[in-house]
Amino acid sequence: MSSTGFRQRLRSSSTLQYKVSVAIRLVIAVFLIIFSIFPILWVISASLDPTGSLATQRLIPRNIGLDNYQTLLTSGEFPFWKWMWNSIKIATIASLLSLSITTVAAYAFSRFRFRIRQMMLRGILLIQVFPALLALVATFLMIAQIGDVVPFIGLNTHTALILVYLGGAMGINIWLMKGFLDTIPREIDESAMVEGASHWQIFTRLILPLLRPILIVIFILNYISFYGEFVLARVLLKGTDQYTLMVGLQIFAGAQFDQRWGVFAAGALIGALPIMFIYILLQDQIIGGLTQGAVKG
Repeated sequence: MSSTGFRQRLRSSSTLQYKVSVAIRLVIAVFLIIFSIFPILWVISASLDPTGSLATQRLIPRNIGLDNYQTLLTSGEFPFWKWMWNSIKIATIASLLSLSITTVAAYAFSRFRFRIRQMMLRGILLIQVFPALLALVATFLMIAQIGDVVPFIGLNTHTALILVYLGGAMGINIWLMKGFLDTIPREIDESAMVEGASHWQIFTRLILPLLRPILIVIFILNYISFYGEFVLARVLLKGTDQYTLMVGLQIFAGAQFDQRWGVFAAGALIGALPIMFIYILLQDQIIGGLTQGAVKG
């Protein structure tokens, strides 16, 4: 066989392997897309199904309508907008407070050298290893006892729920922020100190602007976690007007979940709009914050 024919067969074999590889990747990609989108389509279908029953739901409802949305938004049976506002308020306040405390603490761990620094970092990491549910009973009892002395930090208050959220979120965020701060050259601090700047001036005027990508990422991660949290909110909140959206929808569905499935799906879709809006608005910053720390140095 001539060398020309051998090269042609080799080139044809390589082309065939490439096409097979591309075809396999396309099949896997389509499968993953369908796997990811199907639950969303199913919930959208349920929200448009006027029967509102889980047992009779189909992917394409027979009589598509907005009856479930009308029931959700106009019925006086439950304060949907109040629940949604409570979730937005709690998630926003808790995320901002957590971000502020986390940033200051991470700056201290990254830039200062003190005796128990490593011990505190390991302690924070060790605490995060244990599931938060293990402390659920202790948290409930602690909040109940504090409420006897300071009522506005007791059970059925948003203040208590925010404080509990802060305690559970700062540990891993301090490590994440510290890792990003460690990539920022210390020469920036040293140059500013030569010019007479204080640590606070260095932090607020030089370091903080460089942290914008990771600040946005941590804020969004905290916001999503607090906004969708159910267990702690269900345990600590008792009054209907104090419920968050997740707790309110669960209480509303209750034992009649299969019959109120359509209204529940409509509430879940409307409740997802704030998270979707944040992602669309800050998607470039999210990508930058997740990748910048890896290439910075």
